[in-house]
Amino acid sequence: MAAKPKPKTIAQYIAAAPAEARPKLRELLDLLRKAAPKAEEGLKWGYPALWYERILFSVAAYKTYVSLFPTPAIITALKNEMKDYRVTPAAVRFPLDKPLPKRLVTRIAKARVKDYFENDARWM
Repeated sequence: MAAKPKPKTIAQYIAAAPAEARPKLRELLDLLRKAAPKAEEGLKWGYPALWYERILFSVAAYKTYVSLFPTPAIITALKNEMKDYRVTPAAVRFPLDKPLPKRLVTRIAKARVKDYFENDARWM
């Protein structure tokens, strides 16, 4: 059996994602695009990402959750606001069986964009 071809675009990534994750992934990406409307987008390391000269954030879809990868600095700065979600040093996971916390996602995204412009914050 041949391996599936790796996605080359965000649309292909979404199409290849678990069906139950696709709507939440689209919603997450829409919120990120609104927070960084002039950012370029595409795949980085196989995951959807938005960037200016360097990556702002990336996302990933799984069978039971979607992940947002802002930067460890943003995770640390907003960790108290993420207490209802599974958080790693680099990501926050949003379960598929609950509504996406739009305000929190927007806050994370805007904080990352601000950190990028005001502090020349690097990716990871």
